[in-house]
Amino acid sequence: MNLVLMGLPGAGKGTQAEKIVAKYDIPHISTGDMFRAAMKDETELGLKAKSFMDKGELVPDEVTIGIVRERLSKDDCEKGFLLDGFPRTVPQAEALENILSDLNKKLDFCINVQVDQEILMERLTGRRICKGCGATYHLVFNPPTKPDTCDRCGGELYQRADDNEATVKNRLEVNIKQSQPLLDFYESKGYLRNINGQQDINKVFVDLDELLSTLK
Repeated sequence: MNLVLMGLPGAGKGTQAEKIVAKYDIPHISTGDMFRAAMKDETELGLKAKSFMDKGELVPDEVTIGIVRERLSKDDCEKGFLLDGFPRTVPQAEALENILSDLNKKLDFCINVQVDQEILMERLTGRRICKGCGATYHLVFNPPTKPDTCDRCGGELYQRADDNEATVKNRLEVNIKQSQPLLDFYESKGYLRNINGQQDINKVFVDLDELLSTLK
């Protein structure tokens, strides 16, 4: 099974990726992991990617697409793969179609883990961290026994700057704007499958598993 996994920050995409990979024994391929492996192996494209990253620049599409092609050609992708973080744009999605065609493969599904923006805000702004020992809490899912106080060491809890409402709202809006053209592309191709990510984690996977079992 050949899959692309999408979802906004806080949708629980990472958790579901782990469950899919564990059950179906296919590699979880993230952009970061691909770049790191290519740089470690000192492949020609890996070194090119490193030269841009060292300067703090974005890696050009042609290099990223080349690294994806190399990765999907490896033996462990014979039974399938789960792509996470690629493609990010419609041109990258079109390039992926060409790569798969060259490898005599095709995409089965683009799975989008859907969660309402209000719920994502609650998930992403609820994190609190202890100033003393670094323990992490969540005001909804894992609250401290006493407000603003760490259960472990009694230290004061604080909210990281990138977890505040304005920052999170902006991050979500940027992600929505970037991902919508890609979702439209995959919908037009008939690959898009939306999964309700607002349920219990295990129920989300039950729905995913039901979908993937149709590929057996």
